[in-house]
Amino acid sequence: MNYRFFTNKNKTTPQSQPLPERETEMIQGRSGGWMFDAGVWQMLRRCLLIGTAQSTYYANKRELTEDFINVIKQAIKENPSRVAEEIVYASDGRSINNSAPILALVLLSMGETPEAKRAFREIFPQVVRTGSHFYEWLNYTKSFRGFGKIIREVGTAWLSRDDVKGLAYQLLKYQQRHGFQHRDILRLFHVKPPTVDHDRLFSWVVNGWEGLPSEIPSEALAQIWWYEWLKRNPNRTHEAIINGRLTHEMAAPVGKMDRQAWQLLFNEMPIGAMLRNLGSLTQLDVLRVDSVENLDRLENVLNNQKYLRRGRIHPIDVLKALKTYKSGGRVGRSKKTWTPVSRIVDILEKTLELSFETVEPTNKVFLHGVDISGSMSSYVSDSVGLTCCEIATTMALVTAKAEKNYAIRGFSTKFIDLGISRRDSFSSALKKARSHNFGATDASVAYDWAIKNKFKADVICFWTDCESWAGRKHPSVALKEYRQKVNPNVKAVYVTLTPYKISLVDPKDDLSWDLAGFDPGVPRLVQMLATGQV
Repeated sequence: MNYRFFTNKNKTTPQSQPLPERETEMIQGRSGGWMFDAGVWQMLRRCLLIGTAQSTYYANKRELTEDFINVIKQAIKENPSRVAEEIVYASDGRSINNSAPILALVLLSMGETPEAKRAFREIFPQVVRTGSHFYEWLNYTKSFRGFGKIIREVGTAWLSRDDVKGLAYQLLKYQQRHGFQHRDILRLFHVKPPTVDHDRLFSWVVNGWEGLPSEIPSEALAQIWWYEWLKRNPNRTHEAIINGRLTHEMAAPVGKMDRQAWQLLFNEMPIGAMLRNLGSLTQLDVLRVDSVENLDRLENVLNNQKYLRRGRIHPIDVLKALKTYKSGGRVGRSKKTWTPVSRIVDILEKTLELSFETVEPTNKVFLHGVDISGSMSSYVSDSVGLTCCEIATTMALVTAKAEKNYAIRGFSTKFIDLGISRRDSFSSALKKARSHNFGATDASVAYDWAIKNKFKADVICFWTDCESWAGRKHPSVALKEYRQKVNPNVKAVYVTLTPYKISLVDPKDDLSWDLAGFDPGVPRLVQMLATGQV
């Protein structure tokens, strides 16, 4: 027996302790590990893009949202104009959904400075685009602050827009959401109709049409006329859909929906509705193996980047659609079941790849480390059951598919080969990652493996929740060791997939970056970092 275990001092600091002389720059994560403080602005972007309405492995949604609100308030005090820019950036199809940007918008309206009020007014129509957004904004506004002067100004402007036809579409499509009905908003804002069409529209919203006008009052109100006509003639649903260009939200509640009605809706269905209704359309035989014309239209729409961008289709929306559709109705909220059509699965695989932004191959060497520890098993979407691990794998595979020289491995306390290559479908890659999704977290093992195998990467990219705590040395220390022994110019990128205020990036390291996950542009940005374009 001897005391060498005590007299031989460890040369490295375990992740359970802060780095010596860097204590003020570090904070303790919820897992117990010490990491660098991500700061207000990085935290703000993460929360806007990822959202906090879903609990994670280490924190519940109320705790996360309280952190989010405190960060927004602090950022508004520092620079409200920059907050407004971040809200618009996230709302423009980059956030997992528009709820977090809308919540932040409400808090921006509560800023005490004229700059905050001005920024709120300017970005309001860019964030609150649909009737559903408007009702959600009202719900948060009622809870947080009430309906003061500035709220009435923007609400009145939204309801008095010049595009009466577009306004009528929103009020007809979204007649109630988030505890509000369309008539509530007119009674709340007391909008004076600026035109005759506005007056007719508002009259319909508040009182309905007891008697249907014999003729369509104007082109702006044509959809409402056909909707009212269908209520009185439900057996003539096909005629109303064709002439009124009604959506399924308008026709289904009042008409008699059969296969032909859904076929007519499919002929004009926008991309978002297509993704949400693939199961129903399959069950109704609108989409089937031998309906080649319909499948061609589906492919032409879903596999078109222009439509994806215009419809603000987020990759997570596509991943949910893929997982739900492949299940035949066994996952998700649908009560219907269907037999998946293999071509539709193939179309969705391609859609998922196209929904991310990438550039031409850089010819750089990438080493991807996908966090497969137990904390990555937390759900990002409870309705479909998408986990952080699945999303991390998807984003890593998208980046790999855009390149030629890469390796994809998984880390927990070991760095293992997941058997994933760019030839994998997303479905098969997710299955491989799920089978390894357990264990503690140590991001430094990726560097240890690369040192041991003399793997000379140009970029080492981590897809993680950043809660690394189980290692005998910090990832930033392991990175320095890798640079000394293998490649002094290697770049490290950490894509963080949870809204935590921690980072594995040493702020003094000019060749390391921390990116907020769920942004469709992340794969492109990783490629650009590899070539020094940013």
